[in-house]
Amino acid sequence: MNDSTVNDSESTAGSYVTPGAEFTRDTNYIDDRITANGTGNGHDDDGRLLWPVEPDRYRLVVARGCPWANRAVISRRLLGLENVISMGIAGPVHDKRSWSFDLDPDGLDPVLRIPRLQDAFLARYPDYPRGITVPAIVDVRTGHVVTNDFPQMTLDLALEWTQYHREGAPDLYPVDLRAEIDEVNSLVFSDVNNGVYRCGFAGSQRSYERAYRTLFDRLDWLSERLSTRRFLVGDTITEADIRLFTTLARFDAVYHGHFKTNRQKLTEMPVLWAYARDLFQTPGFGDTIDFEQIKQHYYIVQTDLNPTQIVPVGPDVSGWLEPSGREDLGGRPFGDGTPPPAPIEAERVPSIG
Repeated sequence: MNDSTVNDSESTAGSYVTPGAEFTRDTNYIDDRITANGTGNGHDDDGRLLWPVEPDRYRLVVARGCPWANRAVISRRLLGLENVISMGIAGPVHDKRSWSFDLDPDGLDPVLRIPRLQDAFLARYPDYPRGITVPAIVDVRTGHVVTNDFPQMTLDLALEWTQYHREGAPDLYPVDLRAEIDEVNSLVFSDVNNGVYRCGFAGSQRSYERAYRTLFDRLDWLSERLSTRRFLVGDTITEADIRLFTTLARFDAVYHGHFKTNRQKLTEMPVLWAYARDLFQTPGFGDTIDFEQIKQHYYIVQTDLNPTQIVPVGPDVSGWLEPSGREDLGGRPFGDGTPPPAPIEAERVPSIG
């Protein structure tokens, strides 16, 4: 069976399902990096342009519905970079052209002064041929997109911006655990983060069932792993927990029905449900989740799967605040660090309590 390459659901792709084909994620991003020793004209060993770490120079553009963008929002919160890297929030719904800033007054991002994220991509690459994805980091000075390479983006926030981390910021990518974190992240990405999309955007029964089995086999593996440990790697929150959490947070609200990942709901998988609640109730995680915008994004934008664009009223999300009991497994969420302070007013999400 031939695979078909389809742009991310969080991009400006118009159609997500290719009949008869598997979903294969387009992972070709603008892979520039922002590093502590970047100059703007040097490159790393992989040929990626290195931009300099500089406070107030960059704007992180996200959308609340997007799980990949949600990773960057959580990392920025945990590390305390809110006053160093500003954040623009696009609306939950986009068209084939671009994410737009329709939540802002006059439909313009208040810092970049553009109506669409596409404008930052085209400012740098007038003939940019790919989807316009979030998260993206934009150079405020020029209005040019710097990178939309979301896996590298959060690692660089953790490793390259240390001079500007808040006091008490956690080590999200500890050097002695990086090999294990990378191994877990690879499995979680292929089978869970991307696995739900391979189910939802499958173009044949065969490809759907294959993705479905792979997804739930991996969730069973994760349940077993987390039955005796509070966090995925080590005894503190790491990059691995952030990457898994953003998929789990969307599982019952979107993936279970919309993507047909319906062997069980998250609430019916006791270990993963307790693990997800534990993280949700940890400052920096649940306070980045807007369930309404998550549902609006998937159910309105992905008309291949939901041509009526009707957004479900449920599920009831109050259970996210029930005690998890995971403290009995030990572990220290922030290690020797401390929780982040409350979100700044402009970045608060609706409370579910």
